[in-house]
Amino acid sequence: MPVPPPGPSRPGFAMFNLFRSSKTRAMSRATIERLYGAIVAQSRRPDFYTDFGVPDTLEGRFEMVVLHTVLVCHRLKGGDTPERSMSQDIFDAFAADMDAAMREIGIGDLTVPKKMKKIGEAFYGRAAAYDAALAEPDDAALIQAVSRNILSAGEAEPSPEAAALAAYVRAAAAKLHATPYEVLARGVLELPDPAVRENET
Repeated sequence: MPVPPPGPSRPGFAMFNLFRSSKTRAMSRATIERLYGAIVAQSRRPDFYTDFGVPDTLEGRFEMVVLHTVLVCHRLKGGDTPERSMSQDIFDAFAADMDAAMREIGIGDLTVPKKMKKIGEAFYGRAAAYDAALAEPDDAALIQAVSRNILSAGEAEPSPEAAALAAYVRAAAAKLHATPYEVLARGVLELPDPAVRENET
C-alpha cells in the first residue's frame, strides 16, 4: 500500500470533531499533521530497510507506518480525555492517508471502502499484537510479532534483524511513554534514532 507524503490538503481531516471552535480545530489539525508527518518520516528512515531487514516495498513501508502509528496511539490511548482524543485523531489521519493513497493509484470509489475495511482490520490486529507484546517483560513475543508482521518471516526462526527491530520498538515505546503530553500537543514527536542500536550505546 503506497504511503504518499502527508499534506494539509490531504482529504479525511474533516473526520475531526466538528463541534470544536474553528481556532481550536485549526490548531488541532496542524498538530496532528505534524505528528503524523513525523510518523511517516520516521517510518521511511533508510536504516529500517538496510539494517533491520524490513522489505523496501510498498507493503514493508505500509507496515512501518502502521507500527509507528500504533506506538503513538499506544502512548496516548490510556491517558486522559485530550490524550485519547489525540490518539483517535492520529488514527483518523492514518486512515485518511490510506484512503487518499488508494484513490491516487486509481482504485475506484466502490472498491476503496472494502480495502479500507481490510486496512482497519490489519491495523487493529497489529495493534493488539504489539500492545500485548509490549506488556511482556521480555522481547520474545515482540520479536515474533515484528518477524511475522513486518519481516514476513512466518513461522521461521526469528532473525537477528527481528531482535534488533523488536529492541527498537521497545525503546520507541519507552521514549514515547516518557514524553509529556504537552510536548506531543506541540506537534513534537521524539523517537529513537534507528541508526543507533541499543546494545551499541
